[in-house]
Amino acid sequence: VSIRVTGHTDRVGSDTDNDRLSLQRAEAVRAMLIQRGIQASFLRAVGRGEREPLVSTADEQPEPRNRRVEVIVR
Repeated sequence: VSIRVTGHTDRVGSDTDNDRLSLQRAEAVRAMLIQRGIQASFLRAVGRGEREPLVSTADEQPEPRNRRVEVIVR
């Protein structure tokens, strides 16, 4: 089993801040999954910042749908 937890942000803020925030989001979900009994070695957390939006927006425009975490199980 391989589980990838990917955090994302909207385009508000700097690239550096958004990379850090997206990774924090992914790590929080990873920790929750571990608490619920999923083996830690199955889980990988990554942050994509603002690079893969669901909804295209101008820079510095807030978009709640882009602030998310995706979980892919393989």
